[in-house]
Amino acid sequence: MEGIALFTNQGFYFVFKWIHFLAGVAWIGLLWYINFVQGSFFAETDADTKKKATQQLVPRVLWWFRWGAMFTFLSGWTMIGISLYNGTTLSSGQWLAVILGGALLGSLMWFNVWFVIWPAQKVVIAAAKGETAENPAPRAARGLLASRTNTLLSIPMLFLMGAARNLPISFDVSGSEAHTFLGVILAILALVEINALTATPESATFKPIKTVKGVITSGFVLTLIIYVILEAIL
Repeated sequence: MEGIALFTNQGFYFVFKWIHFLAGVAWIGLLWYINFVQGSFFAETDADTKKKATQQLVPRVLWWFRWGAMFTFLSGWTMIGISLYNGTTLSSGQWLAVILGGALLGSLMWFNVWFVIWPAQKVVIAAAKGETAENPAPRAARGLLASRTNTLLSIPMLFLMGAARNLPISFDVSGSEAHTFLGVILAILALVEINALTATPESATFKPIKTVKGVITSGFVLTLIIYVILEAIL
């Protein structure tokens, strides 16, 4: 026995990857539960049941949801930091560029969880408990749009995470193609987030991701766009 694997440099990296997997499953699983299951149930149930669920169920769901997002975010960027410390650069190959693309999507999703969805839901929960006189409807609409946006982004985000080591692509040694790809990703994210923060239920831009079918379709369309961009840049 030469040594304990977890105490090696690669083992240290693996621990954070394991945490990333665990937290990510919790986060994305609950994101999909909220959008695909809970939202439909709330839309169809009676007012008393919805109120009781908002008081008792939603806070529990959102606790695991937001902390799953936090640990996914922290462990993911820790892994990238370890790779950079070990000498990985954009010109080293496809992994860093593509994983950074996925990390940018995931980071925007984390931002939406902690600074848009959770603040909005705190008002909704407080209103259901009779602890605030603020009208929760505008906050609920904003939180819904941010949550739908995150669901849309989760599809290409997972594609990029898987593509980083498994899709047979490569960038030129200068790293210029990688920078172009990341620039395009940032531009797409800016447009998506502007919609999430400014659109209203009456806005045309809100409608494609207002429904479960729309958000799933939009997610796959965005994934296809990102893949085409990858192929075009190479």
